[in-house]
Amino acid sequence: MSWDDDSYPDEFGERRPARMTGRAAGWQFARRVLAYAGVVAGVVALSVGAVYAVSVVGLAAKPGGFAAPLAYGPSVAVPPVVASPEQGAQEGEAPSTDGESGPVAGSTMSDSEALPESVPGSEPESAPVLRIDPEWLSRIAGATGIPERALSAYAFAHVTIAEAQPGCGVDWATIAAIGSIESDHGSHGSSLLDANGYSSPAIIGRALDGDGVATIRDTDGGLFDGDAVWDRAVGPMQFIPSTWERWASDANGDDVADPNQIDDAAMTTARYLCASGPMTSQEAWRAAIYSYNHDSDYVDKVARVANEYTAAAG
Repeated sequence: MSWDDDSYPDEFGERRPARMTGRAAGWQFARRVLAYAGVVAGVVALSVGAVYAVSVVGLAAKPGGFAAPLAYGPSVAVPPVVASPEQGAQEGEAPSTDGESGPVAGSTMSDSEALPESVPGSEPESAPVLRIDPEWLSRIAGATGIPERALSAYAFAHVTIAEAQPGCGVDWATIAAIGSIESDHGSHGSSLLDANGYSSPAIIGRALDGDGVATIRDTDGGLFDGDAVWDRAVGPMQFIPSTWERWASDANGDDVADPNQIDDAAMTTARYLCASGPMTSQEAWRAAIYSYNHDSDYVDKVARVANEYTAAAG
């Protein structure tokens, strides 16, 4: 066809204006270039605006970034406690409750208060002890799925550390998340957590013999892990014997610090985490969990589980 025609057919048979030549064609080309440049500039501006919104506006709404809820642990209130003035219960001794024992927060009497002199022929009344509110335990256990016996250990550690080291900031949800990941709250495999806080059979990790794991030769003579050649992680919170020797705590008041007993293990976990410093910022919280297990994926997993517990508890 002739380029002198006023129009030409496209591939669909439609008629379009004929191509221009000379100066007119030059202006048409320039206008197209400017139009394309405008489109590109608009896309760039939208991209920059989106990045700004995510990095500035988004961070303002979520200071740790959009991944913060998964990368940073919770902040939950200290569990409520109740006084249990049971006859015969001594300070640091756990009175029985429906056949179960648990950690005791000690006497409500301060060290500066003296007991009155005994009246001849009478016995002094036992000082009341503090225990985690059973209604709270029942409600939170039901909401989170954490076994009540394990939850009482995590909550007791939270209460105790909040009083002894108020600047630490460790909480029951963080400790529970570690307990969940390490041993399913003392119920790993065929093990079951009994009323006294012991897993039966005991939860013992693999030999740390350097085969895909760290190399740690025996440090406890096989006392806790039953292995006199290599160390193994022990108990519901999976402590290495050498770490346990340094941080061991007796939380259930039986005068024995045992990594296989969940009250002792949960308290030791809290103390170990607090040793890294206050856990009241994102960076500090992550550093504390990282000190427990040098794995960033592990830290993220603890944060995810801890936040799930916090959300479920309301």
